[in-house]
Amino acid sequence: MTDLLAALLLGIIEGITEFLPISSTGHLLIAERWLGHRSDLFNVAIQAGAILAVVLIYWKRLWGMLVAFVGRDAPAEFDPLGVSTPPAQSRDYAYKLAAAFAVTAVGGLSVKKLGWMLPDTVQPIAWALVLGGVWMVLAEQLAARRAAREGERTGIAWRTALLVGLAQVVAGVFPGTSRSAATIFVALLAGTTSRAAATEFAFLVGIPTMFAATGYELLATWRDGGMAGEDWNALGVAFLASAVTAFVAVKWLLRFIEGHRFTAFAVYRVLLGVALLLWLPAGQ
Repeated sequence: MTDLLAALLLGIIEGITEFLPISSTGHLLIAERWLGHRSDLFNVAIQAGAILAVVLIYWKRLWGMLVAFVGRDAPAEFDPLGVSTPPAQSRDYAYKLAAAFAVTAVGGLSVKKLGWMLPDTVQPIAWALVLGGVWMVLAEQLAARRAAREGERTGIAWRTALLVGLAQVVAGVFPGTSRSAATIFVALLAGTTSRAAATEFAFLVGIPTMFAATGYELLATWRDGGMAGEDWNALGVAFLASAVTAFVAVKWLLRFIEGHRFTAFAVYRVLLGVALLLWLPAGQ
């Protein structure tokens, strides 16, 4: 297999799995054992490609928040939930996104300096997939009961925003957890009972998070003199493939959650995790 083809496949895997709650990191780490190990910059950059897809999908929402800062109304068509958003409400939403990102940035840098991260071997990834799948089922049951009691709530509280930021840090420490799963279900459990609203916030907070991570890795690579050793052609192919497939995957997921729960993803996680534990030796 050529290097460009391997990069293409990794980009497609990243694009499909980044926003589905099945762990893109876990899938990439496993895939790299057959398609070849890649640099940290490569892995973060293709995640940024997937995030670019979210920017394109939510550009109206982002534009609505931007115009709110100059005092203009963001009409209903600028909100994926179809809700007319006055400037004060749009600014409040943007501040909460910023707060969630700040928690992630501070926490992420701290755990990176302290070296708090599980090894990227099959066994911890498989267990994270299994335990995460079980947690998803339980969390969705609890969220459904809360929604039945309180009705559908689309608002994002400050506590929810801060917990979502912390969930991103936890997902980074435990490969296989899934950033999207952690953030979506934390938002649901924290009081945002609407799956669409919780998913939207989880996806939007990923935009500054992943772009910042890409910039951080790019700067680290440049300082270490690794820019010349990076295969930029392969990275470009993977970035583009990730962006295109993520766009399709997110569009599909947003339609899917309108009438379905996340149970199917939880079952997939458990089956994949068990298969990995049974199929591959723990040391590999």
